[in-house]
Amino acid sequence: KAADITANRISNRKGAICLGVEADVLNKESLNEAKRIVNEEFGLVDILINGAGGNSPKATTKLENFTLDNINDPDAGFFGLDIEAFRYTFDLNFIGTLIPSMVFSKDMINIGKGNILNLSSMSAYHPLTKVPAYSAAKSSINNFTEWLAVHLAKTGIRVNAVAPGFFLTTQNEFLLTEKKSGKLTKRGKKILNNTPMNRFGKPKELHGTVLYLISDMSEFITGVVIPVDGGFNAFSGV
Repeated sequence: KAADITANRISNRKGAICLGVEADVLNKESLNEAKRIVNEEFGLVDILINGAGGNSPKATTKLENFTLDNINDPDAGFFGLDIEAFRYTFDLNFIGTLIPSMVFSKDMINIGKGNILNLSSMSAYHPLTKVPAYSAAKSSINNFTEWLAVHLAKTGIRVNAVAPGFFLTTQNEFLLTEKKSGKLTKRGKKILNNTPMNRFGKPKELHGTVLYLISDMSEFITGVVIPVDGGFNAFSGV
């Protein structure tokens, strides 16, 4: 299992006690069982990072812009989106944040404090072309983060989010760079042209913001979404 491999790697490098637990973020019973295992091993949960997410090829469009030239191929744009794929993408990102928050925050209620950290995206601020389902879902993450932060504020639980910009990872590397040459794709070039720092982020560059938001250094901060994006969200394109 990937979770076991990751847990073992962290244990070997850092000496921390880690546990890989399988769960389905869209299945409440599965999450309750995962919580039971975690509770038996570590006690009550006081930090939850909602990192589940992703997209579906059938919930994306082939075109960035639909024009009259595409009238004979409507499936290349908005009209060709697969509704089930759209629903799955939305559920994975949004419901996959909602249900874990419901399950694990009960421990935090019992403790009297805790942190929930959600993973948003640049698509939440300005929907990226081709990915309407993913963009809509991530936008809902921002709204839900603010709502839940207010709802739980008097319990001692804080709810925040980070909105990563563009990072070269195994999930999106094929979209941003050409496999053979390693050169940027057309979309990769467009992203860098709209990123003032003119580079992709490194996964480790998320660490500082994440640690800040789940630590007591930010104990008076709740309901915020912090971009970690090299200036992408601040740039107007001009």
